Amino acid sequence: MTKLPQKKLRVLVLMHPSLLPPETLDGLSEKDAYAIKTEYDIVTTLRRLGHEVQVLGVQDELTPIRSAVTEWKPQIVFNLLEEFHGIAEFDQHVVAYLELLQVCYTGCNPGGLVIARGKALSKKLVTYHRIRTPTFTVFPRGRRPRPPRGLRFPLIVKSLTEESSLGISQASIVDTPEKLEERVAFIHKSVGTDAIAEQYIEGREIYVGVIGNQRVQVLPIWELEFSNLPPGSAAIATARVKHNPDYQHKHGINDSPAKNLSAALESQIVRTSRRIFKILELDGYARIDYRLAPDGTLYFLEANPNPEIAENEEFASAAKSAGIPYLKLVQKIVNLGLCRARAS
Repeated sequence: MTKLPQKKLRVLVLMHPSLLPPETLDGLSEKDAYAIKTEYDIVTTLRRLGHEVQVLGVQDELTPIRSAVTEWKPQIVFNLLEEFHGIAEFDQHVVAYLELLQVCYTGCNPGGLVIARGKALSKKLVTYHRIRTPTFTVFPRGRRPRPPRGLRFPLIVKSLTEESSLGISQASIVDTPEKLEERVAFIHKSVGTDAIAEQYIEGREIYVGVIGNQRVQVLPIWELEFSNLPPGSAAIATARVKHNPDYQHKHGINDSPAKNLSAALESQIVRTSRRIFKILELDGYARIDYRLAPDGTLYFLEANPNPEIAENEEFASAAKSAGIPYLKLVQKIVNLGLCRARAS
């Protein structure tokens, strides 16, 4: 990556209006502080780096973005949006709009967002390149789910497009046609998206951060550990596992460097993560999620462009382990957005 001068920039930070951070977390409950941790960490860190920061809540109108770009003339937009109009798939349209406005932005390009967002499409693409994924089938809304041929139980049922483990719980793992039909109906009705059912892989939950544009860096391999799950519970990243601190503390859920990986397996994971990042046309930064079976077989689950980057979450922790402290990580993400604009 071309090294850019460290100078003061005007940075416009886009986020959902409900997540606008206060000047300080003093007085906030742990729950409220946790909800805005990423937005707070990014805004305060950009200011610590000396940048001039303006925060903009965006929900269902593009005009405020155009006005801010026209009147304030930011040199880069730091994109923290995960939805638009309440629809996760629409976040790529906001990024495309930034490109139409010819303003630099952080994170993934719109094409990469589209490809990675569709879990079925991303699985088909990496399978074509001989990367192993769980066998799967898609259940569109409006159609009654039928037990798929050649797909053996147990299965795990998820939203086809939503991220952040939305709609995933212990009930997502099904072992009969009746439970499959019930869970698919739940995704259709409660989450409001098509459903994907894939082979459930018993094993370890592995996360790999990747950062860069044309040249990428693969961060140290991370693992979601479960040390005190209730009896009979599967070690999967449910919504409570991902976003409920009390549940995490109670059941000993923690992310940390992956242990006991052979040199050959570690090399395979790094190499595969770099390939997936390119195959799915990602840039900026992303997290690649895998399941590692007890026999050492690695299964690609999904790619998450623009993943969670709060200071104490797994992506930033892995970057710190690689010698990239949080201040440097945030500046690196900004630099990548500037470099992409220069290259184009």
